[in-house]
Amino acid sequence: MAVYTDISEEELGAFLRGYDVGELLSYKGIAEGTENSNYLLHTSTASFILTLYERRVEREDLPFFLGLMEHLAGKGVSCPLPVHRRDGAMIGELAGRPAALITFLEGMWMRRPTAQHCREVGKALAELHNAAADFPLTRRNALAPRDWATLWEACRDRADEVEPGLAREVEAGLEEVLAGWPSHLPFGVIHADLFPDNVFFLGGKVSGLIDFYFACNDLLAYDVATCLNAWCFEKDISYNLTKGTALLAGYQSVRPLDPAEIEFLPLLARGSALRFMLTRLHDWLLIPDGPMIEKRDPMEYIRRVRFHRQIAAPTEYGIEPA
Repeated sequence: MAVYTDISEEELGAFLRGYDVGELLSYKGIAEGTENSNYLLHTSTASFILTLYERRVEREDLPFFLGLMEHLAGKGVSCPLPVHRRDGAMIGELAGRPAALITFLEGMWMRRPTAQHCREVGKALAELHNAAADFPLTRRNALAPRDWATLWEACRDRADEVEPGLAREVEAGLEEVLAGWPSHLPFGVIHADLFPDNVFFLGGKVSGLIDFYFACNDLLAYDVATCLNAWCFEKDISYNLTKGTALLAGYQSVRPLDPAEIEFLPLLARGSALRFMLTRLHDWLLIPDGPMIEKRDPMEYIRRVRFHRQIAAPTEYGIEPA
């Protein structure tokens, strides 16, 4: 979440007249994140999150994102619900941007997740995969491996500003990962961005999954690999085997990985680390700084790539052999 587009009280008031949500009491921008402009709204009836869709989010993708939230909630997955306008639509327009109002979830995200948090996240991810199996809409992953080259082309010439020799290292790494990328693994709807700040907890249990704006159809095990990257590394970029074991056990308690998914886990984890390094590198080098813009260090993920490159077997992540 972030704020790229400022809105006035008058603009917001006019927008909210399209909804049955009561009177606006207060609103404030949410600085965390990098993709869309987000505001926390308090009205006389409830609290809501207002999202204005920017940059990487295409308007035609919004029915998939918002419809997926409704579908998952109907299957018992705790996630925000889009608020329908008086005319029945889920999407409006504010400050020249597509915009949506979604319900506010109680809870807090874990800045220092424990192994138990990782286990609960693994379970929640598998429940999401199962619940979305019959979701009727589809969306191609706009940041799938075949799209990484476009990101890389945009920042290749400046990559060595981040670390000398980085351009050569990334070039070689991309070539290796793309050459071995699997196409035959179980496929379905994935969250694709289930980082700690997108999972809320209450009393040690997951109270909600948020930010579905990268959700798409892709390899289910790729989503698991992304969670290993997001949840199981410490501040010094050391891999926490206890957390990895817990996350994978939690996932498999709901949806067991098949032998091929386990076999490809190191490559999927390396590819996931490359994908997030590339988007971070792109933003680090090319997005202007601003008081409400939070950039994330790409080197955190190039170090993860280096770790995965040295993995000899999936068991090193804490998973039982197939």
